[in-house]
Amino acid sequence: MRMFHQASDNEIKNGETTDIYFVRTKQIIKAKGLEKTPVIADVTPGKLPHGWPWGILCGIEEEAHLFKGIPVDVYAMPEGSIFRHEDYYGIREPVIRIEGPYGEFCVYETPMLGLICQASGIATRAARMRKIAGEKTLISFGIRRMHPALSPMIDRAAYIGGFDGVSSLSGAKIVGVKPVGTMPHALIIVFGDQVKAWKAFDEVISSDVPRVALVDTYSDEKMESIMAAETLKERLQAVRLDTPASRRGNFAELIREVRWELDIRGFKHVKIFVSGGLKEENIGELSKAGADAFGVGTSLSNAPTVDFAMDIVEIDGKLCAKRGKLGGRKQVWRCPKCLTDVVLPFDKPQPKCPLCGGKMEPMLKPLIKNGKIVAELPKPKEIREYVLKQIRKLSLEETS
Repeated sequence: MRMFHQASDNEIKNGETTDIYFVRTKQIIKAKGLEKTPVIADVTPGKLPHGWPWGILCGIEEEAHLFKGIPVDVYAMPEGSIFRHEDYYGIREPVIRIEGPYGEFCVYETPMLGLICQASGIATRAARMRKIAGEKTLISFGIRRMHPALSPMIDRAAYIGGFDGVSSLSGAKIVGVKPVGTMPHALIIVFGDQVKAWKAFDEVISSDVPRVALVDTYSDEKMESIMAAETLKERLQAVRLDTPASRRGNFAELIREVRWELDIRGFKHVKIFVSGGLKEENIGELSKAGADAFGVGTSLSNAPTVDFAMDIVEIDGKLCAKRGKLGGRKQVWRCPKCLTDVVLPFDKPQPKCPLCGGKMEPMLKPLIKNGKIVAELPKPKEIREYVLKQIRKLSLEETS
């Protein structure tokens, strides 16, 4: 009996996390001699959650490992790429194309979609929060709201989307950074005294760990912030306000009060770190009020999934598509200057950008050739830099 309700690598790789109707489909087409029929399939997003105009593609490295050893060719946008529901002309935009015998990969549709749907949602929300927060610090705090088996994926997607750090040990390891955190209320409660707990942290924890005092356990946040600053003085890097919504009233006003009282006492070096119920909608307001760093939990890890779907668009060289989808092999062309996209049939020549007239580049690039990984799989830090470079060119309301 397994201890935790999660699929193993082998179960995913062997197609044991698929939907039963794909198993039956494979059985039927094999019985009728159709399992080797070559097909081309597109993976496209439905309309993005909340009217988002763009998303961040995440999970491509896992897709490469999923299809490794399967006799198919896979083309995909590079991980971290901006994608849209539709191109400049309103054509639905493929992010992945799979070519090969349908019987060889039909059972992988379910895990293939699952690997990008949730991760892309988290990476997109992270990128949107990055746009709002500007250069201020963002830390992923959301793993406690989700199944622990997902913690590496959640923190990797958050980091790729533009967050500066992650709290989980497993997430930090896969990203290649040190985990980031402050202190829990439990530490202070165990000591029964804020000052004793802050001093103990300072005495015991390595000096390379920032001193961030949690200041809302027993008393008014403003008064605890002053207490913490007077206790640790120049060693205190920040105070963290984690006050629940039911107690804090106007959070922005509270931040302004804390900032004022610290400044007039000579503690301008002490930053304000906020957490608890943070969302896209309030980060801008809290930043303006004086917050310097944000620990984002549930709204990040519970980001809405992107509804990707896979559809066969060609069978044995013949064009086909279900209603609402477009048949044939396609290429997505992108203008690197303004990030405008155009989807064209694969055999059409390279177009010019309809918006700025610039040269466009193909986005669907070889990932798997006959079961072998042929693309470089960049490190999370490289993917993050790619994401940041792209989103600087876009607004949250971008429509082109």
